[in-house]
This record gives sequence, structure tokens and C-alpha cells, in this order.
Amino acid sequence: MNTEIDNLTMQEVLQSIDQLVQEDKCAYVVTPNVDHIVQLETDKQLQDAYANASLILTDGKPLLWMAKFYGTPIKEKISGSDLFPLLCGMAARKGYKMFFLGAAEGVAAKAAENLKKRNPCLQVVGTYSPPYGFEKDAAEMERIEGMVKAAQPQILIVGLGCPKQEKFIWNNRERLDVPVSLGLGASFDFEAGNIKRAPKWMQKCGLEWLFRITQDPKRMFKRYIIDDLKIVKLFFKYRKGEK
Repeated sequence: MNTEIDNLTMQEVLQSIDQLVQEDKCAYVVTPNVDHIVQLETDKQLQDAYANASLILTDGKPLLWMAKFYGTPIKEKISGSDLFPLLCGMAARKGYKMFFLGAAEGVAAKAAENLKKRNPCLQVVGTYSPPYGFEKDAAEMERIEGMVKAAQPQILIVGLGCPKQEKFIWNNRERLDVPVSLGLGASFDFEAGNIKRAPKWMQKCGLEWLFRITQDPKRMFKRYIIDDLKIVKLFFKYRKGEK
């Protein structure tokens, strides 16, 4: 549709991120789902962030179905919430340090605690929940920069939701000077146990969005039922363009 995709398996993704860490060039990873594709259509700054990402991974069964219909099948769904624990496992094995930025107060720290129980060698060298509107506060931005630079992580996980997390990484990647950054949305909440993930069968059937509506109907109904339905128009727009 309106972005390019790195057509990789989960194992290939982990190998690619490992390589990016070793290259140490302020790389970053984005994981588009239906909501991202809809926002990309009109958000110029988000388009810039995507255009310069080192890896663009497909998060969502509907996008896999659409790609298959286009005749350009994608190997595997790479959701941020699936990638995150596997990435932590790899970091533990490789000795890479990680920093968790985002989510509500204490959530990232709880996620780190739970992940360390499964990966005793995992080094989470910092967690921080920035206040609302922090990206417009120069003092707060300097504080975050100082915290991250002092911790010297190889991997930065940012959980601020789209498009804030992608724009934050794009605008501050060189300032923070971390080898690899990833915007992984609600992954901290999942790992902290604040939000339940959909059962495996719902994930496989592409119904995770329906489960999330039942968990937080006030916030998720507008996103999934109103905003994301715009994907239908985009699907036919780009299908017509390909023909």
C-alpha cells in the first residue's frame, strides 16, 4: 500500500536486529498494522519516519491477507508483542543492555521484572515513564537524553503508541545515540500483565482487534471500528493503482 515491507520470518528479524546492534548506526524498527497504514496515508512526519526505518515489519493478519490478495505474500506476521519477549531473550544471550521508555508509571519496570524472571541474564539498565506532553518540554527531553546516555543501552524499546513513538524515535535517534530503537506500542502493558493478549486462536484468525475492544471498549472502539475501516478504501485504491 503506502509503505515498503521487509519480508522476513521472526528468526530473520532477530538476526537482522542483532546485525544492526553490531553496526551501531542509530537504526530503528517499526511494525505497521492496519492503524499505522491508515495514518501513513495523511501524516507526513510519520511517512518520513517510515521512509528512514531500518526494518519495517508487518504486524497484523489483515495486512497479510491483503498482501496475499495482491499477489505479494508476506512470510510471517511480526507483531511487536510477539517480538518483544524474543528480543529480550536474544539480548540476554548476547549480553546486550536494554532501556524501556514509555507506558504508565511503573508499567515498564514491572515488565522488566517479569522478563528478568524468564531471562535471568537480561540487563534492563533503565526504565522511565515520561509525563504527558513530554516531547514538547525541553527540560524533560534533556532528562530523558541524560538517562539514556548514562545507561548506554544497545537496544531502546519505546512504548508510546503510534504515531508518537515512531516520531519520537525518528526525531531523537541521533540525540539518544542508541544502536537500535523499536516502537512496540502496548508491549510493556502485555509483559507487565496489565493487559491480556487475545487467545492464540483469535490471534491466528486475525481477531485480536475484537478481543482488545472487549478489554478497553471506550478507547479501542473508535480506533478499530471507525478509524481503521478506512483501510478498505485504501485497499481498493492501491489495488487499482497496481493494475
